[in-house]
Formats: sequence, structure tokens, C-alpha cells
Amino acid sequence: MAMDVIDYEIKGAEMQFVELELDPGEAAVGEAGSMMFMDGGIGMDTVFGDGSQQTGGFFGKLLGAGKRLITGESLFTTVYTNHGSGKQRVGFAAPYPGKILPMDLRKLGGLLICQKDAFLCAARGVSLGIHFQQKLSVGFFGGEGFIMQKLEGDGLAFVHAGGTVMRRDLQPGQVLLIDTGCVVAHTPDVNFEIQYVGKIKTALFGGEGLFLAKMTGPGTVWLQSLPFSRLASRIFAAAPQTGGGGREEGSLLSGVAAGGLLGSVFGGGDDD
Repeated sequence: MAMDVIDYEIKGAEMQFVELELDPGEAAVGEAGSMMFMDGGIGMDTVFGDGSQQTGGFFGKLLGAGKRLITGESLFTTVYTNHGSGKQRVGFAAPYPGKILPMDLRKLGGLLICQKDAFLCAARGVSLGIHFQQKLSVGFFGGEGFIMQKLEGDGLAFVHAGGTVMRRDLQPGQVLLIDTGCVVAHTPDVNFEIQYVGKIKTALFGGEGLFLAKMTGPGTVWLQSLPFSRLASRIFAAAPQTGGGGREEGSLLSGVAAGGLLGSVFGGGDDD
């Protein structure tokens, strides 16, 4: 399917969104729940899969949807088409603090491999597929699992990464060792392996896990400083671990205590 050529602007710092400008007839495909706003001349259409198979038969649409289901994503995506006579804009927001990365697939050889929840939106015609890691060790110990997303085409795609993003261009034979959850995306020519940290003491008490991702060039790797799994685990660890009605009881007692404190502050001269 021919790619739509779209203009874009990424806005914000820690909580970014990308604003796409669509000419009449142009369209973009977005991940379910990622849309922030759209102009009145844009129409929404929920489709099976990634929208790139809409000119094919039912089997092609079902196959595209099945690929997304395997990667843990929704069966559906939403296509946003400009039905107006002038330029229209649609915005897509990042799901958590981080950066939105514009990926020009034409300059990347038409293919990019990324973690399964990184995709945010793309120009119509970009195909969202699945990429199976060839080595079982990557699947079992790779942090993001055996299955990753594959973005194909020659248009623009936008992926989201947590925290700050670093891009590393690896020379042939150059090795980079990375925490497994910090790998956002890589070009297909990069060799992705899993390496044991080597020392039991380091693995058990170092806080970095038993395995690291070993990326060998040539190729390009994108890294994130704050994987969502790390953010979620910190939030869970900091949350009160109470069962049953503990949360309601704690809230009630806290409210009573806070009420008494405020009463003593604002009613200071009532001790007659």
C-alpha cells in the first residue's frame, strides 16, 4: 500500500504529544487510546489490524489483526482520515513520561524492530507485524519477551520510549551491553543476544538481574532510561501493601487526624 507523506510536530518535554498535519485524503493510523485531539474535518474508522490490509480480503485483515494479538496489543487500530478540503490536524499523546521518536522507515531500510508496546502512530500504509527472536535465550530472558513488533514500509512511524532516549550507532563488531528492559528499538542488522552477568553475587545483590542484552553491530540501537516495567515496579513497591478494607480505614483515620490538625490550627483561640 502506498504511504501517505505527512507533516508532524512533536510538542512538550517530559509528557510529549505528536501533532500530525494531514492533507485532504491523507490518513494516519493510531494505537487504540492514543488520540489526544483532532480537527472537525477528520473522520475516525476502527479497523482490524493496522489498516494496511484494508484493500485486501477478509483473510488479509484477519491476519493483520492476529499479528497484533500475538504481540499483546489490541485487535483494532483507528485510522484518522482527512475528509475536509483543507489541512487538518490530529494529535497523539505519550502514555507515560518519556520521548516520542519519529522513525523515517525509508532511511532505516524499510524495517524497524521495537519492543511490543512502543508503537504510537504512523502514516497510513506502515505495516505493523511481529518479529520472533531467533534465539530462545532472548525470548526467555530478554525482558521484553520472545516476540517484538516489526514496523515495515517507507513512511513515518512514531514510537514512544520512557525517560530519556539515547541512540547508539554501532560499528561492525562493536558490542554494547544493555539492561534488557532498556532496549526500545534496533535496526534488523543488529545481532541481539542475551549474556549472563557472570557472577552469582552480582546477579543476586547488584539489582540489575541475571542477564544483559548484548547488541553487536553494525546497526543502530535506541535505548530508554526508564522502562515502563521499572516505573511500575517502583510505584507498586511504594504503594501501601494492605489488604481488605485497610485502605478505607487508613483514609478514614488520616481524614480524622487531618481534620483535628486543621481545627487546632484555624481555631487556635477556642481553649476557654
